[in-house]
Amino acid sequence: MTFARRAGLSVIVLLVLAIVAAGILAISTVRRPFPQTSGQVQIDGLTSSVTVQRDARGIPTIYADNASDLFRAQGFVSAQDRFFEMDLRRHITAGRLAELVGESAVQTDRVIRTMGWRRVAEQELPRLEASTRQYLQAYAEGVNAYIGQAGAPGDMSLEYMLLERTNPGYRVEPWTPVDSLAWLKAIAWDLRGDYDDELTRARLSRRLPVKQIAALYPPYPTSRNPPILSPQEWQPQPATEAAAATVPSALTTRDAQGALDRTQTALDAVPRQLGRGPDIGSNSWVVSGAHTTTGKPLLANDPHLDLDIPSIWTQVGLQCRTVRPECPFRVSGFTFSGLPGVVIGHNEKVAWGMTNLRPDVTDFYLEQVSGKTYLRDGVQVPLKERVETIKVAGSSDVSITVRSTAHGPVLSDAVPQVAEAGDRPVVRGATQSNRFEVSLAWTALRPGTTADAIFAINRAGSWDQFRAGARLFDVPAQNLVYADVDGHIGYQAPGLIPIRASATPGAVPGFWPAPGWDSQWDWTGFVPFEQLPWVKDPAKGRIVTANQAVTASTTPFLTSEWDYGFRAERIRSLLASTPKASPEYMAEIQSDVRNIFAPVLVEHLLGTQVDDFTAQAQRLLRDWDGSQPADKTRDSASAAYYNAVWKHLLRLTFDELPPDMAPDGGSRWMVVMEQLIKDPKNDWWDDKTTPGVTEESGEILKRALVEARLDLARKLGKVPATWRWGRLHQLNLKHPVMSDSSVPEVIRDVFERGGIELGGGNAIVDANAWDASTPGYDVTSGPSMRMVVDLSDLDRSRWVNATGQSGHAYNRHYVDQIDAWAAGASFAWPFSDEAVAEAAQETLTLSPSPAETS
Repeated sequence: MTFARRAGLSVIVLLVLAIVAAGILAISTVRRPFPQTSGQVQIDGLTSSVTVQRDARGIPTIYADNASDLFRAQGFVSAQDRFFEMDLRRHITAGRLAELVGESAVQTDRVIRTMGWRRVAEQELPRLEASTRQYLQAYAEGVNAYIGQAGAPGDMSLEYMLLERTNPGYRVEPWTPVDSLAWLKAIAWDLRGDYDDELTRARLSRRLPVKQIAALYPPYPTSRNPPILSPQEWQPQPATEAAAATVPSALTTRDAQGALDRTQTALDAVPRQLGRGPDIGSNSWVVSGAHTTTGKPLLANDPHLDLDIPSIWTQVGLQCRTVRPECPFRVSGFTFSGLPGVVIGHNEKVAWGMTNLRPDVTDFYLEQVSGKTYLRDGVQVPLKERVETIKVAGSSDVSITVRSTAHGPVLSDAVPQVAEAGDRPVVRGATQSNRFEVSLAWTALRPGTTADAIFAINRAGSWDQFRAGARLFDVPAQNLVYADVDGHIGYQAPGLIPIRASATPGAVPGFWPAPGWDSQWDWTGFVPFEQLPWVKDPAKGRIVTANQAVTASTTPFLTSEWDYGFRAERIRSLLASTPKASPEYMAEIQSDVRNIFAPVLVEHLLGTQVDDFTAQAQRLLRDWDGSQPADKTRDSASAAYYNAVWKHLLRLTFDELPPDMAPDGGSRWMVVMEQLIKDPKNDWWDDKTTPGVTEESGEILKRALVEARLDLARKLGKVPATWRWGRLHQLNLKHPVMSDSSVPEVIRDVFERGGIELGGGNAIVDANAWDASTPGYDVTSGPSMRMVVDLSDLDRSRWVNATGQSGHAYNRHYVDQIDAWAAGASFAWPFSDEAVAEAAQETLTLSPSPAETS
């Protein structure tokens, strides 16, 4: 017995030692890619010493003597923190994702190779300013210095270790300036405007009458939610409503409808980088010193994008020790890993923010193809062709032929489903008898100057210099808000906006896919920069942008697919409620959770008679002001029930729509519902599953109340007072690669975080959006970062990222900003040398290699 005990004890000890050893090995493996953030590192290419000071959240501020060393160091530091993310992005944008993750990405690569994102970036590079090319090259050299020192891929990132099983022997390629430029195409793709809705309208034309379709696309409510610029700030022009009075006969054919359905499926093959869906946009506003407690402007910004892990943004300070022509940068803010400079932030003179302008910058064309030619103004002309090879990890290469017309790449060659879109033309005019293909015109497929714009804005010291930089900002077109230390504020809409001379009078330009064989449907140019809306120092002293309409004018035509302005109107009303806005109040507005549309619907919900069980929940809506907090309050219970009712009301009302067109619950659907409630006998209220019975609004409202009550009883319990919006409305941060269902859960848990309860919702300032067409209420997008810039004292500015600075799982800066971000809090944003030094927790000195100094 004694021997048995000793033997058993020995086994236990050995097991404990094995577990400890495995834990140490696991910790060692996870920590191996963590960057060196203090001490000294020698870097090839540096001409002088560079200092990198990191604060308590690992955010670097880089000090250098010249611009090349500054961006060389930024490249090195970016790679230290986020190299796998950078490598993943360049594989996506080059159409080489299958090389990294295998066969599942071949279809994605087909589409992106067909559009040729990287090819456009290659054409773009030599056209940029010499200084921009210099900065891009220096950044690439810094990244490559990291690659050279890191060694094997497994020493750069834990993700590479796990991908080794499916992609053994993977080798990291050197970084190039084109890798940085190609990322701008991915950004432009997700932020393009008037794309999905154009296809949706066309696909509905066979199923529904025009009047019923038109009800789904109401005009922007200018009188209720004013545009960014008033008529006094921008010259008014007669407004024309978006309309499709006549549906092209070919559009309603079975073949054309099938082609449109397949086209939508094909476009969904492109991976989301920033996000798409309800409330993908941003809030940004600026207040002049006359209306602030500081006496100088305050500027706020929070872009609403997909919320993944790591965050879409990184934070950085770029400081020339002495500002001079050879080194003109003292700038800090948010940027993308893989891209030099700062995208949103401030320098020592000016600050700027962005929201998506959402211009209509894409058009489909039907091309009449015969063999290797296509019809163009009565003449068959050659298609442009090239052959590309997609390499696939763990499988054989795939060869594709890419063809293009005068309008752009032929998408129907990229995806077999799209190829069938050529069976019948989806255009105005007579049906053609030959084979048709589908091509795409898109402004981002033209070499542009957005990279020049980033650096020009980074070094701008005045409104005129800022506008000169904005002139270069071609894609993606953004609403730019501005403030400076001299007290000026401003707004500029930049970008390449196509002019479509052939639009039918009274209809929206680019409303339908166009006949590619007739050049009168071609773009005839772009709106001159001087004609794009702008304002400096408006009399009202405030500028609010939240993706709403820019002006009430239809000249120049920008788009008809605006956000419907509820967020903007709420921000405006909050600013108007105080004579002087403080920095703290600006941050408070960013976290506002009031749904200002809700009272419109609640009035009718409370007037609907229901059974006693449902009435227990219905009473939650009494005296509710529309606030949607996550916590344990009566408002939170009310918000939970209201959103459940909203979800079921949309499903019951729009039951004629196919699942992939079901309402997402964003701002457009709120305006749609507001109009339908005024028309209780509208065709949309009728339930098509009850033949012989014609339902009106009252019946559908009652069903929504009843079904929402039952839904939440199952999810949250039978007692309505105990419900919480946060229990339904949660954020689960997904990793772009490790979230795949084929990855074991134990591995996913290493990289991902979830169960984060959030308030807010669709069309709310705290825009933690959710999709009403999906089974749950999970957050799909939200404020990807928040910042408030104080132009009276830049060191009093505040910022926060959605996750953390690091892309390395289990690094202490991987998720160290999540809690503050979720709570609506933020951190000090040091900028002056003194503030940066005081905040510094670690200092790394980057020195020239011996070869550089000899």
